[in-house]
Amino acid sequence: MGRAWIGAILGLLTAVTVQAAEVHDVRLWRAPDHTRVVFDLTGPVDHKLFMLNNPDRIVLDVENTRLKSNLSDLPLADTPIRQVRSAVREGNDLRIVLDVSAAVDPRSFTLKANEKTGDRLVLDLYDQQAASAQPAVRKTASQNSKRDIVIAIDAGHGGEDPGALGPGKSREKDVVMAIARDVYALFKADTGFSPTLIRTGDYYISLKGRRDLARKRQADLFVSIHADAFKRREANGASVYALSTSGATSTAARYLAQRENAADLVGGVRLSDKDDVLAGVLADLSMTSTLDASLQVGAEVLRNMNNVTRLHKRNVEQAGFAVLKSPDIPSILVETGFISNPTEARKLSTRSHQQRVARAIHAGIKNYLMAHPPSGTLVAWRKSQGGTEYTIASGDTLSGIAQRFNVSLSVLKSTNNLSSSTIRVGQKLTIPAT
Repeated sequence: MGRAWIGAILGLLTAVTVQAAEVHDVRLWRAPDHTRVVFDLTGPVDHKLFMLNNPDRIVLDVENTRLKSNLSDLPLADTPIRQVRSAVREGNDLRIVLDVSAAVDPRSFTLKANEKTGDRLVLDLYDQQAASAQPAVRKTASQNSKRDIVIAIDAGHGGEDPGALGPGKSREKDVVMAIARDVYALFKADTGFSPTLIRTGDYYISLKGRRDLARKRQADLFVSIHADAFKRREANGASVYALSTSGATSTAARYLAQRENAADLVGGVRLSDKDDVLAGVLADLSMTSTLDASLQVGAEVLRNMNNVTRLHKRNVEQAGFAVLKSPDIPSILVETGFISNPTEARKLSTRSHQQRVARAIHAGIKNYLMAHPPSGTLVAWRKSQGGTEYTIASGDTLSGIAQRFNVSLSVLKSTNNLSSSTIRVGQKLTIPAT
């Protein structure tokens, strides 16, 4: 009997050893304010994090885990990490040591496996001098109160979250980053506008963090750029979304919001970063002008997107997108097409189409803001002095434009030296001050 028990115990110990988790990949991203290291695991683990001095180093002790990945290939340039090394500790435990060359604030957490990724251990090293490296906020208004309009441009996903994947290894995060940079360049060339990129490189920002950055930079408008995906490859077309404080306007809108909101699970966000503080504020959102402005600017963008690609939905849809929950900033989400559709994926991967989409997003936002500029801006001042400029989009009529801007058709025609009501897509009109 004694030998049987000993054999059973030895068998159990062997099983525990066999079930030890493995680190099968290690990935690293550099963001403006921190460095993220992600350890991909074959199962859940327990770990401890602590710091040692002389020399400065970060230590991760991971219980019952083996390293099956190469640490020497990590891209450490432009990070505070000098080298990463590992050792076996107390038989079955893994110790990972990161030698650092600058002061950092380390934070670690684990993420459970989900439908896209396995278990992960995430280590974030926050720069202690990060504040000085942040982009400048809104330009200070001059003595004549003619400040720029600030446009926050958010490229969805990033870092370990590639977003939707298309044929030919096309990744949503790459496509939307290219389009976002094009929109940025277009607004940068416009007088009276100051664009800011929420994500400037290949790293992940939480959905709440994106809103917080827009607010920190005092944005007048927020646009999040994405590329859609669906289980049916034939689904196609661009869409524009605004926030809904009640229910989604369609099953597709609800499905998309759920998928986009789940990005934090893939991007790696601690539970403490989950957002529930806006619930009370959002209850009052429908009583403000923010949501109405979001719907109006969304309609302008949709009208211009119709010039360059097929529309999936011809009206601005609404759902509970977490990234749009800024109660004080008009916010829209643009799905530039279905990257899961082979034809659209090929188009979205070409620079020419990316630039056309960017011009449509830019024109739609600019048209709205030229007609409804925030007070105290250069655009608002110019509008009060002699009108504003409007770019004709598909579906526009001269009488419809006159009605939208509350000017008479005859005045609109005379201001632009038009002998008839014929207009063409891309034509620019001067809208007289009212």
